[in-house]
Amino acid sequence: MPFPQFDRSRLQVLPFAQRDSDVDIGVMIGLEEALPPFEHAALPVLAQDLAAARNKGAAALWMYGAHVIRSGCGPHMIAVMHSRLATHFATNGAGAIHDYELARFGRTCESVGRYISEGQFGLWAECGEMNDIIAAGVRDGLGLGEAVGRHIWEEKLPHREQSVLGVAYHLGIPATVHVGIGNDIIHEHPNCDGAILGAASYTDFLVYTETVTKLEGGVFLNFGSAVTGPEVYLKALAMARNVARQEGRRIARFTTAVFDMQPLGGGPVGEAPPKDDPRYYFRPWKTILARTVADGGTSYYVQGAHRHTLPHLARLALACVGG
Repeated sequence: MPFPQFDRSRLQVLPFAQRDSDVDIGVMIGLEEALPPFEHAALPVLAQDLAAARNKGAAALWMYGAHVIRSGCGPHMIAVMHSRLATHFATNGAGAIHDYELARFGRTCESVGRYISEGQFGLWAECGEMNDIIAAGVRDGLGLGEAVGRHIWEEKLPHREQSVLGVAYHLGIPATVHVGIGNDIIHEHPNCDGAILGAASYTDFLVYTETVTKLEGGVFLNFGSAVTGPEVYLKALAMARNVARQEGRRIARFTTAVFDMQPLGGGPVGEAPPKDDPRYYFRPWKTILARTVADGGTSYYVQGAHRHTLPHLARLALACVGG
């Protein structure tokens, strides 16, 4: 006998208009807006590497966690897309949800503490419509990121010009979404189909892996994605290197960087800490900064708030190419 399952038809799903949100579209950092001071020796080097990758036609893959979107970095991410300093953006499911909510409603980020106490967290009708958007994309052979981006752009959502997924779709640049079943609020909704969700995200994984095949001479940046970022990258790189080896090629000389809040301490970041050190279990270090560049790549760690680090890097890179 199968185990009993939760009956989603019993849920009370309320209109989005009844939800209080903590972040609105005013959080977006304009390209001409003064930035708080932030300096790091790696930033100008990474800016030059992004420009060099563009000139060589190599991949410039930017992976990011959801907090990057709700920190207002979207306009700078869009600017580097326009200048081809980013050839691929990738995020988790929450990153797509924040992007969609900001594009449609101009606000995002419900209070988890309040709504989880009420049993209402995530259960807002319009959020569940993303499941139908994803299903429509799967029927057309699209991955999750392209499906949501297409809807944002073609349906002319009010703030589509500030949507990373929407502008990526408009420009024809891959923007992929890598989900874990049960991780996101749209998975709570009665119209969520796990098979469709898996198909959409797996399509995105294969699109992502194709970009990784072009990483030789390129750049991989990870902003605040502590689990999804390093784990998806690790598997994609294994697949890309497997095929490259058979063809007599290598994917070894490229630049990686991790942007996060964790203090890693002194010492070279290209060497992962030992297993008896708790920092060993910070995946971005051992995976992105150490193991995957051990055959000739270079890595950097930049500690700081995304609202500070990403715009500063974007402006330096744009200056390198006259953008």
